Amino acid sequence: MQPEFTDRAREALNQASRFASRLKQGYVGTEHILAGLLKEEEGVAHRVLTDNGVGLQQVLDMIQELIAFDGGVGLKEREGYSPRAKRILEEAHRQAARFGQKETGTEHLLMAIIREGENVAFRLLNTLGVNVQKVYADTLVAIGQDGNLYKEDLGKRMPGRGKGSALAQYSKDLTVMAREGRLDPVIGREEEIARLIQILSRRTKNNPCLIGEPGVGKTAVVEGLAQRIVEGKVPFTVKDKRVLTLDLSGMVAGSKYRG
Repeated sequence: MQPEFTDRAREALNQASRFASRLKQGYVGTEHILAGLLKEEEGVAHRVLTDNGVGLQQVLDMIQELIAFDGGVGLKEREGYSPRAKRILEEAHRQAARFGQKETGTEHLLMAIIREGENVAFRLLNTLGVNVQKVYADTLVAIGQDGNLYKEDLGKRMPGRGKGSALAQYSKDLTVMAREGRLDPVIGREEEIARLIQILSRRTKNNPCLIGEPGVGKTAVVEGLAQRIVEGKVPFTVKDKRVLTLDLSGMVAGSKYRG
């Protein structure tokens, strides 16, 4: 049976969707979920966050300044949760099950954001100077658990402890994902992939730029390239190369100053 959300958690997620629409972003990300948790004033997450000095307007202003695009347009083609947000929802369900709850509440969503530790919402909290360890411990106490569990839960996941390079922190290796079978097959994009390889193989002017409306398959072309590299179906010019995607919004949200 699929786990369900409490009424307050559902309302927080609905608010997250409204914030994404208001900011003219065609997806619901972890930053919008954080704003939704603050907007749902009856939830445990709201109480814990406000007790730790986090305000809704602060978060919205930071999303607007660091992430939202000026003059952006809401894109119906890409409605839904971002991949990172989906992982947060899954982790929240696991936390609810871990503590013997049949429904996932706002507290589990907040814990999932902090446990995952690489999402935009987490970086926004860090940029605001919030002690995320204390927030996590306070959430544990609020649901009747031992606050010291945060040491075990976050000990190996906090920033600055055994983290790799900045590239590893802010990027995703599509060639590794292709090798592990985590990418969907790419069908009907042979011509575009071949053209992409041709441009990459040039000695000069070798920076391809894929443009088009959301949903037309730009990402699929890049994933197809990664799959061909793994399968060895590429010329020597791109053989054994890595294809990485860069989380630009995460980089900007994790920085203190712009420019």
